[in-house]
Amino acid sequence: MTAVETGYAPPTPPGRPGPGGRRRMRWLTVATVAWAVLLAGLTWWSVRTDAPTVKEQRSLDQAGPVVDRAIGELTAAVGAAGVPALLPDRLERGCRITPMDDGATLERGVEVAIGGDDVREVLRGIADRLPSGWRAGVSTLDGEPLLRADAGEFVAVEGRAGGPGRVLLTADTGCRPAGSGYRAPSADAAAESAVLASALGRWGGATGPVQVLAAPCPGGGTARTARSEAAVPADQSLAAAFGVGAAPVVDSADAYARPGDPAVLALRAGERVRVAVTTPCRA
Repeated sequence: MTAVETGYAPPTPPGRPGPGGRRRMRWLTVATVAWAVLLAGLTWWSVRTDAPTVKEQRSLDQAGPVVDRAIGELTAAVGAAGVPALLPDRLERGCRITPMDDGATLERGVEVAIGGDDVREVLRGIADRLPSGWRAGVSTLDGEPLLRADAGEFVAVEGRAGGPGRVLLTADTGCRPAGSGYRAPSADAAAESAVLASALGRWGGATGPVQVLAAPCPGGGTARTARSEAAVPADQSLAAAFGVGAAPVVDSADAYARPGDPAVLALRAGERVRVAVTTPCRA
């Protein structure tokens, strides 16, 4: 039997920390947790109190008016290249800003009926008429022309083909804190609604609600669209419902588009026809 010297501590087995090591590990764990809690708290406080520096900190109620103004600019930039109509906004909630915060996205759009199929040339013309500060340009994505521009405040503008004889222009906020929410601009669209009611009346009246959409114009005033739909037999002409007016940009069995004050756009979808009557912004 081997005698053990007084005051001698047996060696610590390999891989097992001694008493001092265990105390250091406990302190490291506590310090790491405390730092994580502090960092999360500082992030939460910064997002809610610091001046905004990135789009995720500018709430939807702050970005919404930028989108609305962009839509007005886009209708003005269309000019004589086609017949524009405002589209209903798309507001979607549930996107993630941070692991702790969710948000919402807003997209507004303008559909444009064009007379030919040269989408690239139409987009180039629109890009040229947009404000120089937007740095608008047309590139190619997946073999198709794509207009990109920056409307400011991290609001992205795009333009692309929206189907045969159509161009789709959009302004998008990306994911933002909802804030107090988005309120769409309103306007009196009595003249547009009257033309819409007259056209739909020739087909037996509207089969859905009338939507009135608006956007502020860059030079003052408001762009306005009144939209609804009707059931229209396939053998009935779309042009006949709108009487005499300016020469149409598109006149076919499935689409009719005519500029003017207001402009009219009718698109057949199955057994229904969607009609939009619009007074756009003027450049």
